[in-house]
Amino acid sequence: MDVELDRVTMRFGDFTAVRDADLTIRSGEFFSFLGPSGCGKTTILRMVSGFIEPSEGVVRIGGRDMAGLGPNKRPTALIFQNLALFPLMKVWENIAFGLEVRGIGKSERRKRAEQLLDLIALPDQADKLVTELSGGQRQRVAIARALAVEPEVLLLDEPLSALDLKLRQHMRAELRAIQKKTGVTFIYITHDQGEALTMSDRVGVMSQGVIEQVGAPDEIYSAPHTAFVATFVGENNRFAGRVTDVSDGCAIIETPRGLFRARNRENLTSGEMASVFVRPERCLLLDADRPAAKRPDNSFVSEVERIDLEGAYINLFVRGDQGRSLIVHLTNDRDLSKLAQGQQVTIGFSADAAVALPSEGSDNAAAA
Repeated sequence: MDVELDRVTMRFGDFTAVRDADLTIRSGEFFSFLGPSGCGKTTILRMVSGFIEPSEGVVRIGGRDMAGLGPNKRPTALIFQNLALFPLMKVWENIAFGLEVRGIGKSERRKRAEQLLDLIALPDQADKLVTELSGGQRQRVAIARALAVEPEVLLLDEPLSALDLKLRQHMRAELRAIQKKTGVTFIYITHDQGEALTMSDRVGVMSQGVIEQVGAPDEIYSAPHTAFVATFVGENNRFAGRVTDVSDGCAIIETPRGLFRARNRENLTSGEMASVFVRPERCLLLDADRPAAKRPDNSFVSEVERIDLEGAYINLFVRGDQGRSLIVHLTNDRDLSKLAQGQQVTIGFSADAAVALPSEGSDNAAAA
C-alpha cells in the first residue's frame, strides 16, 4: 500500500519541524528516512501513524486521505524505540495482544502467534516471558506483535538503537528478510547510515526538516545532490573553491589545492562557489615515477598527518585546508615503512570519481 506525503509541513509554534515533504513510498517497499537527531524524520513517522496531524498538506495511505483518522483507524503499526513489550506476559501473549483487543478468541490468537514465531525464527519461545529473551529476540517479538494485526504499513522508529553493534548488524539482515517474506511496506527511521544503506530499497536523507534527496542506496552514496548528503552519508573529502569552466558534463573548480575536474550533475555555472567531493576509497596514493599518461585527472601534494592500520586496510590522513584532514583508504598490500608522519605524498583521483556541488549549506553539512 502506497504512502504519499503531499506537500506536508509540520509546525510547533514558531518552529518548523518538517517543511514541504513531497514523496510517495511505494507499496511493498523498504523505505528509510536517514538524518541526524532533530531533522524531522520521527515527526514524519508520527504524522503517518496518526499521532499528530500535519499543519499543512495531506498524508495519504492507499490513496485515501488520512486527515482526522487516529492511529487505531489507520492501516499502520508502529514499533517504538523501547519496544514497549509487556514483561509479565508470555511471548505469545505479547504477540497476540492486539488481536485480543480486537476480540479474537484465544485459540485463534495462539495459532496466529505461533505462525509469527515461525516467521521470526523463534518457534519454541511461545511460553517464555519476554524478560527471558535476549535483546535481539525481544526485537523480533516486537516485530511479530506489530505484524499480528496485519498492517499494510509497518513504521519503525530507530528500533535497533539500543542494541550493540554486532547484534544491530545481525538484526539488519533479519528485518530485511522479514520484510521480504511479508511484503508489508516498511518505513524505517534511523540516524545510522549503515542501517539505511544496507536494508533499504530507497532512502530519504533529511536535514533541518527538509528531504534533501531520495534515491536508491548506491545513488545516495555515489551521486549525492547536495553538500549535506555528500558529507552526512559516508566519508568524503571536500575541496572548496570557485567554478572556472564547465564542459562535457564536468566542472573545473579552482581550489587552494589547485584546479580539480569533477562531474557536474547540478548544472553549476562559471563563477559559482562550489565544492568538489571525492570518497576516500576513490583516492590514489601516486608513486613519483608514475608516467604522466597514467596519472588521474586530478592530483595534489600534501603532508602525512598519521597512518592508521585497520587489518586489511590503511587509513592515510593527510593535511587539508582550514584544519581539516583528508583521508585516503588504502589496501594493506604495501610497505608501510615508506610512509611516515610529515612526509610529502601525492594524492590523485579521477574526474569520474568526484562530484562538484553548490557550496550552499556545505558548512552546515560539515558540522553535522
